[in-house]
Amino acid sequence: MGKLYTFVQNLSILPLASEKSIPENTVSKIKQLRRQEIPLEQMIDGILEGNKTMLSKAITLLESSNPDHFAKANAVVEKCLAKPNQSIRIGITGVPGVGKSSFIEVLGKTLTGLGKKVAVLAVDPTSTLSKGSILGDKTRMQSLSKDTDAFIRPSPSGESLGGVARKTRESIILCEAAGFDVILVETVGVGQSETVVHSMVDFFLLLKLSGAGDELQGIKRGIMEMADAIAINKADGHNLQKAKLAETEFTRALHLYPPKENGWTPKVLRCSAMENTGILEIWDMIQEFANQSIQNGHFDKNRKTQNKNWFLQTVDEELKQFFHQKKSFKSQRDSLLKDIESNKISPFYAAKTLLTSLTQELK
Repeated sequence: MGKLYTFVQNLSILPLASEKSIPENTVSKIKQLRRQEIPLEQMIDGILEGNKTMLSKAITLLESSNPDHFAKANAVVEKCLAKPNQSIRIGITGVPGVGKSSFIEVLGKTLTGLGKKVAVLAVDPTSTLSKGSILGDKTRMQSLSKDTDAFIRPSPSGESLGGVARKTRESIILCEAAGFDVILVETVGVGQSETVVHSMVDFFLLLKLSGAGDELQGIKRGIMEMADAIAINKADGHNLQKAKLAETEFTRALHLYPPKENGWTPKVLRCSAMENTGILEIWDMIQEFANQSIQNGHFDKNRKTQNKNWFLQTVDEELKQFFHQKKSFKSQRDSLLKDIESNKISPFYAAKTLLTSLTQELK
């Protein structure tokens, strides 16, 4: 049964059409297992014991939009929060094509080689037209996905902004409870606005390319200002000299920003996922950052601030869902939408009218 569960987990990212090549009786068993309701205590015990299948199923429960799954998912998170951990959360971002997946695979293999357990939460962009996601990160990280000390979970971004999925924070908690020492959060790669991940990790690494106009981004604020370090990826071959020049330019640019609250001075390093160079130096730098943050108390302070932000953002989400589920909201909304279409009222006035009506209804 355990092997079949693993088979189900590995199949989760494949299109349904691929089932044609699988024996019919095996497909039937797989579908039956997917529908099986796992007892809550069994799922929690499995996570705490480091069972990757149970961890994967729990994250699926978290991401479910079924209202019946909400209470169960919360119970799992509550139990997992109580387990102490010594993990470090690392956010990795960069523009599409910078080589995030390749970098993460090499970094992950380096860490498991050092005896670390690594969890990768990869966020894949969701189409605004089809509402679908490829979820191909696990396929791209073939070597790491076979590592017994690694766990890779691709998730769709859905309607979430900022490069992360709706339940990334909760997924981090579950991975930590399962005994993973390093949590790598790979973001979608949406550019300067990709800053939400910064509010849920301990270390924020920005991957950059040389020779692609990226040096000009050094004078812009936003994501650059939040980065704890910049890694110039693909610093190999003919691109090595350009990477050295970019390293100098970005180092100068970082001096334009005010110092970090924890006293850390952001650094710029070069690396190559293809040649596996500079990866260990990046990990040494992250450890240096963590040690400094722990010693001056900023590490714990940052985690507490993140939990407060998590609470406030969850309140916003719950209020939004609460109003959208009300019948009176839907009927008034549809009526106002017709008035907006016919230019009878402005969208701003319509929104104020709807909220005023709902507020009075709650009194």
